[in-house]
Amino acid sequence: MMMQDVWTQLGPTIAAIMFTWTMYQNYFPHELRGHIRRYTDKIVSYFYPYMHIIFHEYDTDGWFERSKAYVAIERYLSKNSCTQAKRLKANVVKDGQSLVLTMDDHEEITDEYKGEKVWWISSQQLANKQTISLWKEDDKRYFKLKFHRKNRELITNSYLKYVLDEGKAIAVRERQRKLYTNNKGESGGYRYRGWRIWSQVVFEHPSTFDTLAMDPNKKQEIMDDLQTFSKSKDYYAKIGKAWKRGYLLYGPPGTGKSSMIAAMANFLEYDIYDLELTAVKDNTELRRLLIDTTSKSIIVIEDIDCSLDLTGQREEKKKKKDEEDKEKDEKDAIVEKMKKGEAKEKSEVTLSGLLNFIDGLWSAIGGERLIVFTTNYVEKLDPALIRRGRMDKHIVLSYCCFESFKVLARNYLDIESHDHFPEIRRLMGETNMTPADIAENLMPKSSKENADTCLKRLINALEIAKEEAKLKAKEEEEEERAKAKKEKEEKEEKKKELAADAEEAKDTDGVNKNEKSESNGTKKNGDVSKD
Repeated sequence: MMMQDVWTQLGPTIAAIMFTWTMYQNYFPHELRGHIRRYTDKIVSYFYPYMHIIFHEYDTDGWFERSKAYVAIERYLSKNSCTQAKRLKANVVKDGQSLVLTMDDHEEITDEYKGEKVWWISSQQLANKQTISLWKEDDKRYFKLKFHRKNRELITNSYLKYVLDEGKAIAVRERQRKLYTNNKGESGGYRYRGWRIWSQVVFEHPSTFDTLAMDPNKKQEIMDDLQTFSKSKDYYAKIGKAWKRGYLLYGPPGTGKSSMIAAMANFLEYDIYDLELTAVKDNTELRRLLIDTTSKSIIVIEDIDCSLDLTGQREEKKKKKDEEDKEKDEKDAIVEKMKKGEAKEKSEVTLSGLLNFIDGLWSAIGGERLIVFTTNYVEKLDPALIRRGRMDKHIVLSYCCFESFKVLARNYLDIESHDHFPEIRRLMGETNMTPADIAENLMPKSSKENADTCLKRLINALEIAKEEAKLKAKEEEEEERAKAKKEKEEKEEKKKELAADAEEAKDTDGVNKNEKSESNGTKKNGDVSKD
């Protein structure tokens, strides 16, 4: 009976409200409605304790570009949407590794920041269907942030920055990482005016620090250094340095320099830009390539000692003019013309341009970059190129040690120990073998081969390498002896020649003295006769 009385009293009230609303819609002019709504909103806002901030999906001044703030908020809310929202929307994001689940239209979720509660509402403003739109998305979506007015400064000064930064970080973590390489420049004009300056593929290299054959202590040192760098944005700003770090990887071929770079990229979740210097036209184009790279990336120049003639350029400049004049005299016009044609196609990147690329003003653009050089012959590089501050950390990747072998045995054969391990340890202490050669011997060549077979093959290879090293050392020793003997014989021969020359000079002096004395005697006799 009580509910029936309530509905009986509520019915006339609802009818009166509907009648008033109908009269308002039909008989109130639009100009008057605007004034009424404005003053009504003021009255409501005076008593309403909450504030709203709207984030539209598309920028009003852009050409149908999604707002960066909206995208960042969407990625931030995706981690809360799955647990709170009842209706979800799946989006395929460009260069993303997986689907992004966000709350559907007209859904609401809550968030908490420093003990204060806020609400996020996903809304949609329906477009006027009588108008014609050139864009497929006629409906305008937006996020609405609702919070208590007492938290205005907290939200506008701190929370929004936190949301945008976290959303961008999520987008970076969930992106498809890429491997880039620079395209070869054209002879006329800049090539980036027709197509992309960098070509790209998805980076899927499986190398990690767990699979890297390296001394564990040295490996941990590198990982700590990389992790410290990735978290040192404020520190680099404090000391006034660009947020970048240089790594020089050097050692014999096959010691894992490329695998190290892939492991570094997977550890930090960075992209890789493989820079081919011989395809760069000049220093200006080198700077343009740097500008077009992104943060959270590794810029790699492999085999830098072979990429360009960057060693000893300072000394060669003095001799360049004399050598060119000599070549012009020695070669005919046709050969000289061919040489000029080849010179036009040759890269004009200089050592100075490369140094500015690494450590100049342009190197500070973007931030959070690693610059990695690899070489097999570090002694060939100009000292200015690899000094501290440019190549901050020098990493020697040498021949395989027993600890590195154990990593390879675990990777390739799934074993932690074996009866052949002591013999392998002894042989590895007596000879040098690269991780690449050891890995090749450990890899099963057929389904019938087991760990024992592969380890025996490795032992045999180590014994052969040991004998070859002995023979090579013996040959080098014999060559040194032969060289020393030859030098000794040449010195003795030279001494004999010098002695013979000295004796001949002595005899010549004696003859000259006799001739001079005879001449003097003849002259005296002549003078006496004359008297």
